[in-house]
Amino acid sequence: MDYALLREQVAGLIADEKNAIANLANVAAVLFNALEDVNWAGFYLVDTTKPEELVLGPFQGQPACVRIPFNKGVCGAAASTLTSQLVADVHAFPGHIACDAASNSEVVIPIVCEGRLYGVLDIDSPSLNRFNDTDLAGLEAIVATLETQL
Repeated sequence: MDYALLREQVAGLIADEKNAIANLANVAAVLFNALEDVNWAGFYLVDTTKPEELVLGPFQGQPACVRIPFNKGVCGAAASTLTSQLVADVHAFPGHIACDAASNSEVVIPIVCEGRLYGVLDIDSPSLNRFNDTDLAGLEAIVATLETQL
């Protein structure tokens, strides 16, 4: 995967749009269609009415869990620690939430705007060990580009 090219595509898509939902929806679609062997790509956003909980945002894939507490699952771990999570086998991850039983590996990157957690990018795969350090670095760069427009 050429993440530099993918980042350029994302940057071009969101450059002139200030609406966060529109940008998140387009980025989810780009990632879902560009990445091989993924079954879900999207966002969970901090719920402003429940600041210790993520709520489902724009995504591509099967229906998903609507709410994730910061202390649950891979997304919750990324949200509570503000640290990207690269998980080779989600079934071995403590507190994993099985929104889609077909998912076996996952990468989650926190989105931080103005020093505060905005949400997370979440990508799942039906394959074990689907994501590696190259994927993580490429997706973190895409999130950094997205953060400039949120």
